[in-house]
Amino acid sequence: MRVVENLNLALHGLLAQDPRAYLLGEDIADPYGGAFKATRGLSTRFPERVLSTPISEGAITGVAGGLALAGDTAIVEIMFGDFVTLAFDQLCNFAGKSVSMYGRRLPLRMIVRCPMGGGRGYGPTHSQSLQKHFIGMPGLALYELSPFHDNAAVLTGMLERGEPGILFEDKVLYTRQMHQVDEVFRLRVEDGLAVVDVDDRPDVVIIAPGGVAHRALAALRGLLLQEEISGRLLVPSRLFPLDVGALLPHLGPAVVVAEESSPGGTWGSEVAHLLHAELWGRLRRPVTLAHSRAGVIPTAARLESAVLLSESTIRHAVLEALRG
Repeated sequence: MRVVENLNLALHGLLAQDPRAYLLGEDIADPYGGAFKATRGLSTRFPERVLSTPISEGAITGVAGGLALAGDTAIVEIMFGDFVTLAFDQLCNFAGKSVSMYGRRLPLRMIVRCPMGGGRGYGPTHSQSLQKHFIGMPGLALYELSPFHDNAAVLTGMLERGEPGILFEDKVLYTRQMHQVDEVFRLRVEDGLAVVDVDDRPDVVIIAPGGVAHRALAALRGLLLQEEISGRLLVPSRLFPLDVGALLPHLGPAVVVAEESSPGGTWGSEVAHLLHAELWGRLRRPVTLAHSRAGVIPTAARLESAVLLSESTIRHAVLEALRG
């Protein structure tokens, strides 16, 4: 099953199980079913609760926040996640604050889905990874789509937190198969953390969100076959708040954090900061960061690939981490 099919199935299940759940977004109704077909079939099955909206990310997210504040469940699809910046006020000044600013904790069952990332040739304003702009916002939980985490469980977990959440969905994942890794690796998922490795004593550990996972695994495969370097990949479903304790048992003497965001104030730097406080006496050197280059993302494939995080960039970061 492809990742987008698993996500679509999860949305079907959510709306079937919760009669107070609504799905809102631009062009999400059939026959179009959303820009990436994640909502295909939903408006036909739930016509009164799957609503195509005008082109206004602020309005869509504001309506969803109002529904959630009234006790309903609201799922928003931002057609391209770059445009979630237009809903920043509704997310950070209304939804995130509404959980706790009325004198008592008020559950807010709300998820904003954001297709993110490059690699598809969509150009500067449709290819960014903007996760870092929401890191550390109180009352706002951040998750990322993964080929290793079943989306029904992810969506359920997000809603059970009782606070608004953003699900970042790297567009390159939609056509990938669920739970698929190269035969040289083994995969297991433990309490929301996917662990992919070869053996129990890795030389290096890479921590990466789901959209970067296959680039990280390609780098680890090359290092294993060509350099005899054994690596482990950790893919958390929840980016923030980060469960550092869940990562610690799986770490080794060298750690790399890989992400597609441009450098500066990122999720990866937050992870590195938190891990350094726990591991500074064990690591060969500080946690190494791998990310895209700072710059606007071009449309042309050759130029785009020169900016975005690549397998070779991750491989170079691993070798730097091992140099000690």
